[in-house]
Amino acid sequence: MKRILGIVIVLGLVGALTVVAQEVKPGKVEVIDLGKGVRLEMVLVSAGKFMMGGPEKDHEVTLTKPFFMGKYEVTQEQWFEIMGVNPSREKGRMFPVTDVSWNDCQDFIKKLNAKTNGGYRLPTESEWEYACRAGSTTAYSFGDKITPKDANYYDSKIGKPVAVGSYKPNAFGLYDMHGNVWEWCEDNRFAKYGPATGTFRVLRGGSFNLFESFARSSLRFFYLPTIRYVDYGFRLAMTK
Repeated sequence: MKRILGIVIVLGLVGALTVVAQEVKPGKVEVIDLGKGVRLEMVLVSAGKFMMGGPEKDHEVTLTKPFFMGKYEVTQEQWFEIMGVNPSREKGRMFPVTDVSWNDCQDFIKKLNAKTNGGYRLPTESEWEYACRAGSTTAYSFGDKITPKDANYYDSKIGKPVAVGSYKPNAFGLYDMHGNVWEWCEDNRFAKYGPATGTFRVLRGGSFNLFESFARSSLRFFYLPTIRYVDYGFRLAMTK
C-alpha cells in the first residue's frame, strides 16, 4: 500500500456484516443536462431501514424519505462544466474528479444549484452506506470477497482512477461505491454517526490507492475539510 492518509477506524473487518435486507430495486433515473452535452444522472433510492456499521458497533438506522444518489462519482467533465477548471492530477474526461476538498465540493454544489435550482448536496453518511449496501448482508454489496474484476482498489494494480461505470453496478444501479476514489460525505463529525459539530469530515468507499478492507461498506474514514488528494472525490445526493 502506497500510503494511509488521515485517521481510520475500521469497523467489521472480521466476520459477516448485518443488514436488514430491503425489497428495493433500482429506481428511476433523472438525467440533468448541464450544458454542452454534459449530463448528470441521479438514481432514486427508496426509504428504508438497515443496520449501519460493523458487527460490534452496528445500530439500526431508518431513512424516512426517498432520496436521489448520483449514479456515478462526479466526473471531471461535470466539474469543468460548472467550475471552469479541472483540478485532477490524473486527467480523463470521464474519470472522477479528484484532488478536491470537502470545501471545494461545497463550492461546486453551490454553483450547481445556482445553475439548476436542483437542491443538490453531499450524501449523509447513513445515506451513503445504505445506498452502498443496496440491501446486501455482506462486507461488500456483491459479497464477502472482492476481486480486481469487481472494483478499482490497490490489488487491481491500476494505480490511478478509472472512468466511472467501468465495473458492474450494485443492486440499486449505483456504480463505483467500492474503490476508485474516496467520496466525501456531508457529515461534519467523525466521533459519532451523523451530522453534528466538529472539525473533520467523513469519506467513504475506499480508493484505487488502498487495500480491499478500506472499500468495505462499513469502513469509515475522515480528514480535514481543506485537504485535497489524488484519490479524493465525491458523488451527489438530492432530496426533493
